[in-house]
Amino acid sequence: MRSWAAGHEPSAGRGALRYLTFDTDHKAVGVQYTAAALGVFLFSGVMALAMRLELSRSGMGWLSSEQYYTIMTLHGIGMVVVALIATAGGIGNFVVPLQLGARDMAFPRMNALSFWLLPPAVLLLLASPFFGGLDFGWTAYAPLSVLGSTLGKQLFLLAFVTVGFSSIFSGVNFVATALALRARGMGWSRLPIFSWSILATAVIQLIGTSVVAASLIMVTFDRVLHTTFFDPSLGGSALLYQHLFWFYSHPAVYIMILPAFGAVLEILPVFCRKPLFAYRLAAGAFLAITALSFVVWAHHMFTSGMWMLLKLPFMVNTELISIPTGVVFLAALGTLWRAKMRLDSPMLWALAMILNFLIGGLTGIPLADAPTDLHLHDTWFVVAHFHFTIMGGAVFGFFAAFNYWFPKMTGRRLDETLSKVQAGLMFIGFNATFLPMFWLGTLGLRRQVSDFPAWMDPVQTFISAAALLIAASALVFLYNVVRSLKDGRAA
Repeated sequence: MRSWAAGHEPSAGRGALRYLTFDTDHKAVGVQYTAAALGVFLFSGVMALAMRLELSRSGMGWLSSEQYYTIMTLHGIGMVVVALIATAGGIGNFVVPLQLGARDMAFPRMNALSFWLLPPAVLLLLASPFFGGLDFGWTAYAPLSVLGSTLGKQLFLLAFVTVGFSSIFSGVNFVATALALRARGMGWSRLPIFSWSILATAVIQLIGTSVVAASLIMVTFDRVLHTTFFDPSLGGSALLYQHLFWFYSHPAVYIMILPAFGAVLEILPVFCRKPLFAYRLAAGAFLAITALSFVVWAHHMFTSGMWMLLKLPFMVNTELISIPTGVVFLAALGTLWRAKMRLDSPMLWALAMILNFLIGGLTGIPLADAPTDLHLHDTWFVVAHFHFTIMGGAVFGFFAAFNYWFPKMTGRRLDETLSKVQAGLMFIGFNATFLPMFWLGTLGLRRQVSDFPAWMDPVQTFISAAALLIAASALVFLYNVVRSLKDGRAA
């Protein structure tokens, strides 16, 4: 197929400086995305450690409630941004054109712009604590996000909208590239499974992101122009915001997890030394997840007071989406079946991702059913489930992809021993941190609160200690990357 980017020559020969400029080469943009995701990941991790330090004992310690909520919001939105851009934006930009046989993305300048919208968004987020702080969590629920005149809230909303535009531009590019720039002879049945996952992700970005951007702009109008979209006392509806927000934000889970699953399904055949099991079914499952992801949003709202008759169809739809998700999972298990596995670091990360996501998926079942969700909604059970899905799935999947494609991206190899140490520390620390939260949630401990009963101190102290293992794994990772870039074995 004829390249839309004909005549575009990737810049070369400028070394590391190219990553600090408006470079339109998809490889440079992929590295920029990856570096930005890792930077935000480390910042959000520091915010998480600050929260865990406060939560290690009952009673308010070194943080006030307002400071705790600001740190919690920054941690939440930061990790969401990492999960959104790390695998899809970073690894996807670098790898997908190579897999498709394209010279570059369909719209190279738009691709570079999609990245360079992120730094100002991050700066807006970092500035928000100094202008009144944040007290509404990463969901920015109205009318709480409308109330108050602090500039920090407005900076957060502008940052969220900016990330939304970045996501839309990225989605346009991936769809156009997959449709128009595949190499001659590469039909849909020969598309690499990772590229299938990125294409499905891009479709969700295009359809869903505009909705959440519109909802946040409406919140901004309520704050600045005194409109009444979400003010019930003046004819608005707080439920309207929740419907708009979750129409995007549940599909956004698949924006995070589909690229991770695509990377894992790309890695497993290599280290299992056999073809991917049920390739066609897995590719079809990605498309089915994309379609069904837009009809399950209201299972987040079973306790909101929405129309009772909506609960049954959303329960059914949520159970339906578990079918294609299970197909993707079974494709991974089928590839592992009777395989002669080579347990290099990418394979270890892939196996850890599968185990974590299994827990995340199974614990999502009681949250998808209204009778049990009435008791578990807004508890630490949800916190644990969400982290097993997003961190255990998307972030572990990103590290699998990073370890697998690092030699291709840099020409150097990561130290294999350090990579395995990092995988072991993070897997143990992650499970030790979040598994006890399921128990606390079943006992009714509410999420997004800065204090708890004193009898929970031993469990909370254990969780905070376990979180230090995750921090240690991040330090091992940083050292490994810096050392490998400088003195790593040539790929």
